[in-house]
Amino acid sequence: MKASWRLELLEAQLELARQATRSVVLVVTGHAAAGKAALINELNHRLENRLTEVHALVPSSEDRERPYWWRYWRRLPARGRLGVFVHGWYGDALFARADQRLGPGGFADRLAEIGAFEAELAAEGVTIIKVWMDIEPETQGEHIKNLWQDPEQAWQVKDHDWQRHLQHALIEQLGSEMRAATDATHAPWYRLSGGPGTQPFKQLARHLVAAITAPLGEPPAEPPEATQHDVPSLKHLAAEHRGALDKSDYRQRLAEAQARLARNARELQQRRIPMVLVFEGQDAAGKGGSIHRLTSALDARQYRVHQIGPPSDEELAHPWAWRFWRRLPLDGRIAIFDRSWYGRVLVERVEGLVPPDAWQRAYVEICRFERQLLAHGAVLGKLFLAIDKDEQKQRFEARAATPHKRHKLTEEDWRNRERWADYCQAIDDVFLHTHQHGAAWALIDANDKRRARIDVLEDVNCLMEKRLLEPR
Repeated sequence: MKASWRLELLEAQLELARQATRSVVLVVTGHAAAGKAALINELNHRLENRLTEVHALVPSSEDRERPYWWRYWRRLPARGRLGVFVHGWYGDALFARADQRLGPGGFADRLAEIGAFEAELAAEGVTIIKVWMDIEPETQGEHIKNLWQDPEQAWQVKDHDWQRHLQHALIEQLGSEMRAATDATHAPWYRLSGGPGTQPFKQLARHLVAAITAPLGEPPAEPPEATQHDVPSLKHLAAEHRGALDKSDYRQRLAEAQARLARNARELQQRRIPMVLVFEGQDAAGKGGSIHRLTSALDARQYRVHQIGPPSDEELAHPWAWRFWRRLPLDGRIAIFDRSWYGRVLVERVEGLVPPDAWQRAYVEICRFERQLLAHGAVLGKLFLAIDKDEQKQRFEARAATPHKRHKLTEEDWRNRERWADYCQAIDDVFLHTHQHGAAWALIDANDKRRARIDVLEDVNCLMEKRLLEPR
């Protein structure tokens, strides 16, 4: 009988790897001395451990210099694999609340974040299983004491184990609140009895097999979030095009803006403030030229430009936002995205590369992602460079006639012009649903390249200076 269910678990894992249509995340948390380590060790022993990743995180300096959720996004397993998190995001919230590093409101907010995080993963094909390990307080105290008195096992007892024993009633209460707030069809909780004499592995194995072999589900789609007033619009911009900027005036203003940018960037670096800049725009709108004028004023060691194209095989094996989370900058550094996560609600929407429920859900996911950047203290700039259809045609023809620019023009660029109205509608929907406080869009009139480059530099400088004026 034992061999049967162990074989069933292994076969389920191998089928998971063969199909590679989903990944599995297992979170194991609960009371101290309840046998979490022993349970995970047995799981790792019974499974094909080349397909299993175990994470018991103590945040590194690299983790602390990025938004909180970065440490978990970057460690998510690829499709076909199982990722095990010891305590994970639940331990962070639970013990911070128990030690009064989080107040009641902060605890509730963190649980809401967890619910949103898990819903996003589930919608992207991640199966989530959460285990709470129970142990009675008397059994816990006796077990810790016995381990501590055994010279060969005393190493297993840490100071915090005694502290958690004294907090047993509090942790039981907080754990109950936490499970009630985060239990969901797509991310259920299971309670297992732990401690000496218990055998929770068989129960865990059965839960895992059931979860791995169940049909993939999807949480309900969330409606797009409300935004603040004064939302940009391409329709309004079309009536406001300005004239060309004189070349000599452009050169003077460019030098002044770049000098100002260099000073601001050094100050950001000294104060360990990260910055994320997003460049979107129509084909041939001048994103590359604007980014070049921006980076010309920066220390190459401080910034990195990420040119976002179609996802790689590795990126396709993870939730869609994974490839953006992993590119976030350290504190004091600047990440520049030449196209970005907005591709999901622009090209992927218009070209039908993802189903409607995926891009409609993405508005909420994007807003949440950007709020997490802001909560970490990052400066976030979102710039959309817009040109009209006639100007785009002229630039395409100029590229085709210029040998060193022909590589910038593709058949896809010409094909996209046929969907001009669809793209304009998608762009205005982006502004409507993602123009939010602290993450507002700057709509740049790019019909004149010189004026657009100055506007980009001015906007970035203003974002930096606004942040630098805030109290340290």
